[in-house]
Amino acid sequence: MTAAPVLPDGWTLVALESAGSTNDEAMALADAGAPEGTLVWARQQTGGRGRRGRVWASPVGNLYSSTVLRPDCPAARAAELGFVAALAVADIVPAGRDLRVKWPNDVLVDGGKVAGILPESSIAPDGRAEHVVMGIGVNVGFAPSLPEMRYPGACVGGTVEAALERLAAALALRVAEWRRDGFAAVREQWLAKAGPLGLEVDVKLGDELVRGRYAGMDGEGALLLETAAGPRRIVAGELLARAA
Repeated sequence: MTAAPVLPDGWTLVALESAGSTNDEAMALADAGAPEGTLVWARQQTGGRGRRGRVWASPVGNLYSSTVLRPDCPAARAAELGFVAALAVADIVPAGRDLRVKWPNDVLVDGGKVAGILPESSIAPDGRAEHVVMGIGVNVGFAPSLPEMRYPGACVGGTVEAALERLAAALALRVAEWRRDGFAAVREQWLAKAGPLGLEVDVKLGDELVRGRYAGMDGEGALLLETAAGPRRIVAGELLARAA
């Protein structure tokens, strides 16, 4: 029998053979009072989803997890945790691979997408984040290919159990660093993995396509572009070209 994955001290594993969506399962647990570190893991998902309602292919062989976080912060700051999660995923990529992060929270390995990150928050009436469910799917054994994917897939290799252990440990450390050092430290480390400034990129904003030179990310997590019409700050959109 395979040993159960070991999680950080104080964390709790909810292991499922199958789930519609681990985010939905974790959100229900969080709404019922589950503490930070409650991690829902499913061998497969039948209704996995990514950003902007996209389907996230979830057959057996890859990692599908959602972790309850209780950041006790204003709702606006909860979005910072997406960058924290991207760094945690980057931490489990084997050494020697070509690693880049792409705004807002994609992780690319050898030019292919290796993970999907979907944070979902519950906001209290006073404007604070009651909890954040951090959904993270990592390609471990294989890389699915879907028509709507803008990048090829990539995988980290190894076993799902080992990937889960490494990811949970990395996420716990990264969240602790965020609490201790704030977003400035997260931003600095994220930018170091985001590729050189000045590259031409396209950003999709609904039906609008904005083209400009990648100028980094500001202290609130917004993408900065130098466009023909002048500097532009983008808080929500889809970066189509990799800043790498």
